[in-house]
Amino acid sequence: MNRLAGKIALVTGAAQGLGEAISKAFGKEGAHVILTDINEKHLEETTNEIKNEGCSASSLYLDVTNEEKWKEVTNSVLEQFGQLDILVNNAGIGVHGNIESTTFESWKNVLNINLDGTFLGTKYGAEAMIKAGNGGSIINMSSIAGLVGDPELLAYAASKGGVRLLTKAAALHLSKTKTNIRVNSIHPGYINTELIHLVPNVDEILSMVPMNKLGDPDVIGQAAVYLASDDSSFTTGSELVIDGGYTAQ
Repeated sequence: MNRLAGKIALVTGAAQGLGEAISKAFGKEGAHVILTDINEKHLEETTNEIKNEGCSASSLYLDVTNEEKWKEVTNSVLEQFGQLDILVNNAGIGVHGNIESTTFESWKNVLNINLDGTFLGTKYGAEAMIKAGNGGSIINMSSIAGLVGDPELLAYAASKGGVRLLTKAAALHLSKTKTNIRVNSIHPGYINTELIHLVPNVDEILSMVPMNKLGDPDVIGQAAVYLASDDSSFTTGSELVIDGGYTAQ
């Protein structure tokens, strides 16, 4: 325990779902967690839950598509804490649609949040870490949809595939420039969050997962702890797939 003691972590899309699970896992491991989201009601509730468990947390409003907000938030973190050790680019949306049904507007919206938001986070997160001079860990949330195609998740799959290779390119640059910043991606499969229960064919999905079950959000939280901690000190540019065997087929 306390693998993240003394660390300052910022998590986007932290109000619910995987962002919430990751934030709670970081708090339990001793980090001060800065939760960010655009859903201020749920953001406050989740932040208070973490505090009530005896962990250290605070919250900030952040629209990940807004470059100026990224500058403002990362500067604020450095001014208040003097460091940023961990960044999780988790904020994202999923919209159903194939190549025929997806509108250009929908396409742009998904890529703006999922890919542009991750680009901005990685860029300004790395900048803050370099200024602080302590190195750090950037974790980008991709998906199994970033590894294999899904005909009905066209824009989402494209965005998550982009996140995968953005991660590798950033990892190479930040390693070669000796910043001591690691960048890795997590690729969850079907996880038991609020969103999965909006899908009408959950039973059909389970039949495609070799382990025949949905993943627990806490598993993703623990994976993020590993990548955030010194346990992964020789890991960068890697993709951690957590999918119950789905992509092994």
